Amino acid sequence: MTRVIADISVSLDGFVTGPNAGPDNGLGDGGEGLHTWVFSDDPDDQRMLHEATDRSGAVVLGRTLFDVVDGPGGWNDEIGYGAAEVGKPSFIVVTSTAPESVRLSELDWTFVTTGLRDAVAVARERAQAASIAKDRDLDAVLMGGGAVVGSAVSAGLVDTLVLHLAPILLGSGTPLFTGAAPRTLKQQSALVTSNTTHLIYTLD
Repeated sequence: MTRVIADISVSLDGFVTGPNAGPDNGLGDGGEGLHTWVFSDDPDDQRMLHEATDRSGAVVLGRTLFDVVDGPGGWNDEIGYGAAEVGKPSFIVVTSTAPESVRLSELDWTFVTTGLRDAVAVARERAQAASIAKDRDLDAVLMGGGAVVGSAVSAGLVDTLVLHLAPILLGSGTPLFTGAAPRTLKQQSALVTSNTTHLIYTLD
């Protein structure tokens, strides 16, 4: 079964980037600590990363994050989706206008200009098609940024929320949830490693 999974790293004080984030400073000031687990030698961290990347049939990201990963200092042959995993699912970008050109032209990019709900629907269709082609269940994954994940959860578009809780306080930056309606999630699992706490919740 294809699920819609929101998967993002977050600080203890609720930020997914530090302050002053931008195309040349994707994680913001001090934000590198959010992704320490991604580059860790801890076998549990490596397993979490591999399993998530391996199950990604399609990936949704916002335009701000796209500009970071497609920028000169972004993804390359060694570090891409899933860090060193360099996965190559379909990528769906939520944007008001499509870019004039794409640096990472070898990847499968689709630019959706009609809103997040439509982008998630496209990602689910792509993931379902990939599941049939590979004869195994693959997911539609929302990788960020914070506004995309937070809005999707609030809009009821997400089946599973995966948070990688980094043991850092950023003080300010890009918050994950702002003005969200109160709700209770069902905790599915919690895995503590030397670098983070991997939390998985299901949403009714």
